Amino acid sequence: MKGPSAVSSRRKSGVTRLLWTLFGACLVATVIGYKPVVIVHGLFDSSGVFVELLRFINQSHPGTNVSVIDLFDRSSSLQPLWKQVEGFKEAIYPIMQNAADGVHFICYSQGGLICRGILSTLPNHNVHSFISLSSPQAGQYGDTDYLKYLFPQFMKSNLFHFCYTGVGQRISICNYWKDPHHTDMYVNGSDYLALLNSERSNPNSTVWKNNFLRIKKLVLIGGPDDGVITPWQSSQFGFYNDNETVVEIKDQDLYLRDVFGLKTLNARGDLFLCSMAGVEHVKWHSNDTVFNTCIEKWLV
Repeated sequence: MKGPSAVSSRRKSGVTRLLWTLFGACLVATVIGYKPVVIVHGLFDSSGVFVELLRFINQSHPGTNVSVIDLFDRSSSLQPLWKQVEGFKEAIYPIMQNAADGVHFICYSQGGLICRGILSTLPNHNVHSFISLSSPQAGQYGDTDYLKYLFPQFMKSNLFHFCYTGVGQRISICNYWKDPHHTDMYVNGSDYLALLNSERSNPNSTVWKNNFLRIKKLVLIGGPDDGVITPWQSSQFGFYNDNETVVEIKDQDLYLRDVFGLKTLNARGDLFLCSMAGVEHVKWHSNDTVFNTCIEKWLV
């Protein structure tokens, strides 16, 4: 039988090992230093919808500084996208300035297009991973519940009459409404997406491309059961031709001509597509499988 001194010594030894283990863990976390994460919400959303995503990040990358930008919430998300870009840019830029090693973007739904606007027009950004989470990057064309709510008198086939006007372009969804049957009207009438895609003449296209290519990784997440992004492949830069047949990203003209850098990113090995079935549009940011499979590894 061991005496009290032996037991006390063993306890002290155990406590010492535990303290060294904790110290080592803290030291590793300090040395690794996760980059700050900036989250931008989508249409009719606010910062409050990302509770689960924040929990996922905190569990997998403890100590990460996460900023969910609380601007243009709910109905204010209908304001023109260039106005939103400027507002979000003003809020996000100080975060970038305080992050010597760069930041990550997670941009959901309409927020993914806002982030593209920021990345294209901000010459000295330091965004490492741009994670586009179910965002209509190639445009939107579908009779969804959102469309019926916003424009009850219109269907997808006739919304072009409104969207490609000066009044229509004051509403965010019209900024990326892309009718494949009225391409000329889209090119001439879209003040946002057609400019970002250089489908409309843009004297800043080279500068914007160089700015966008400052990102280190582009991660495009989407899936066939989304139910809102139409076609769902738009989340990965696929879109309809005039027969409403989906043309995948690598067969798109904007990829083949590398108009804003997709082909360059792919050649660099920095373009990643993550597709997942069974996820509804409003569930992408609260689904742990989506996070573990498509997001977690890029937040380093």
